[in-house]
Amino acid sequence: MPAFDLDTYVERSRAVDLSAIDWALVPRHPVPPETIRTLRFMQDIESHTIIYLRSLLATRAIDDPEVATFLACWVYEETFHGIAIARFLEAAGAPVGPRPTPRGQESLGKRLEAAATAMVSKAWPDFCAVHMTWGAINELTTLTGYRRLAQVSPHPVLADLLDRIVLDESRHFFFYYRQAEIRMQRRAPARIARILVDRFWAPVGSGVQPDEELRFLATYLFAGPEGRAAARKVDDTIRRLPGFETVQLLEAWMDRHLDAHGSPASGGGRNGDRDH
Repeated sequence: MPAFDLDTYVERSRAVDLSAIDWALVPRHPVPPETIRTLRFMQDIESHTIIYLRSLLATRAIDDPEVATFLACWVYEETFHGIAIARFLEAAGAPVGPRPTPRGQESLGKRLEAAATAMVSKAWPDFCAVHMTWGAINELTTLTGYRRLAQVSPHPVLADLLDRIVLDESRHFFFYYRQAEIRMQRRAPARIARILVDRFWAPVGSGVQPDEELRFLATYLFAGPEGRAAARKVDDTIRRLPGFETVQLLEAWMDRHLDAHGSPASGGGRNGDRDH
C-alpha cells in the first residue's frame, strides 16, 4: 500500500460543501422510512465524534505529531458529516430532534472505560497500534455502510451527499489502515491488538445507539447476498493486516445477532463504539 501523504490531506481537508447540494430537490423524491431511520442513526454517530475526541485527548495518541494532526482534521470533517446529514433530514421533512440523553451525560460504564483506556495508553508505548487498527475497522465499516445506503435507497440528492462523505471516510480509512499496517510489523503490538479487537470490538454505534437500532441497520444494509458480500469484503480487507489473518468481524457479528433470514435475532451483544 502506498504511503499516506499527510501534508496533501491537511491541505485538502475541509467541511462538506453544503452550498453545492440542491436541498430544494430533496422533497421531490420519496425517502423511505427505513432510510430516515438509518440516516438518524448515522447522524447521531457522526455527531458523537467530539465525545470520542475527548477520550483520545487523554491517551498517548496525541503525542504522535502525525496522529495528532490527522485527528484535528478528522474530528472537523466528521462533525460536518453529522451537520450535512441533519440538513438532509430536515429537507426531507424529518428533522433531527434532541437526544434522549445529552452527550455530556455519559454512563458510569463509559466513563470507567475511558479512564481504563487512558491508563492502558500511559502504560503501553504501542497503544497507537490498537487505536489505528480500531480506527481502520470502524472507518471501513462506516464508509461501506454509506455505500450500501446509496445502493438500497436511491435518491439523487442523497447519492450526491453520500459520495462526498464517502470521499472523506475513504481518506480517513487509508490513514488508519496504513498506520496500523506499519505499527503492527512487530509481533507484540500485533498480538495485543488482535486480542483486544477479538475481545472488545463491536460495530460502530454499539453503546451509543440501542442494540435494536444497530440490528435494524445491519439488516437494512447488509442482509441479502449483496449486503453479505459487502460485509465479507470489510472482513477480508482487515485480514490483510499483520496478525489479523483469521479475525472474525462484521460477518461474524451478523451471524450472532441476525437470524438466517437477516432479521434481528433475540439477545444482546457486547458494547462498543466508534472510538478510534
